[in-house]
Amino acid sequence: MATPRSDMKDREIELLIPVGGIENNATHSKSSSPSHSPISSSSHHSSGKEAFSKVIRSWTSKKFISGCVILFPIAITFYITWWFIHFVDDFFSPIYNHLGINVFGLGFVTSMTFIFFVGVFMSSWLGASLLSLGEWFIKKMPLMSYIYSASKQISSAISPDKTTHAFKEVAIIRHPRLGEYAFGFITSTVILHKNTGTEELCCVYVPTNHLYLGDIFLVNSTDVMRPNLSVREGIEIVISGGMAVPKVLNIQEVQSILSPRIGKFAVPQV
Repeated sequence: MATPRSDMKDREIELLIPVGGIENNATHSKSSSPSHSPISSSSHHSSGKEAFSKVIRSWTSKKFISGCVILFPIAITFYITWWFIHFVDDFFSPIYNHLGINVFGLGFVTSMTFIFFVGVFMSSWLGASLLSLGEWFIKKMPLMSYIYSASKQISSAISPDKTTHAFKEVAIIRHPRLGEYAFGFITSTVILHKNTGTEELCCVYVPTNHLYLGDIFLVNSTDVMRPNLSVREGIEIVISGGMAVPKVLNIQEVQSILSPRIGKFAVPQV
């Protein structure tokens, strides 16, 4: 005959068995879950390494490109300067080498001194006469005349002598369509006689390829805008491809005065 105690023990055993099975199943499912498996932990580790390597590569490439951007203009400047010094030095260094004097830079100093005295001599009447004779001789040659004319135009544009300036002023004209503008240089003024009267036109040179190629436009003087830029600043804008344009441009008010030689010149009001 079973006692009440033995019945209670049997019931406890029956209740414990499924509980233990559930615990074993839960433990087994936990151990077999992918989140705790060695394979998943290794994949997470490899993806973290890849992300870290990408960040390092991106940072390295950005800093390398930044270094190239900074060093490129410096290297080009030093290279061109060094090449120019060697180029000028080679004019007189063979003479010093023939005399047994091997001092680097002596030919460069001699060349600079020679250029200075050429400028002094050409400012005189005799030098101007010889220069005119030489220009007449060069202009008689087919190919050399074109090269000389183009190079002289560029050199005259930056000449400190205001009487020989090829470019008088920087100008802005409406070109090629309404609402679009172009940088140019005023080279001269023309008085156009018509049946209805006279009209003052400005000869505006608009460069299309640096300074030695461009188009010439005859524009009414009232339609020419004159910004607050010097000729040298205008040349820098053209050579730099527009990167040297200031953030703000002010248009100068102009008034016309009579000139006994050409007619009217537009002069900025002071």
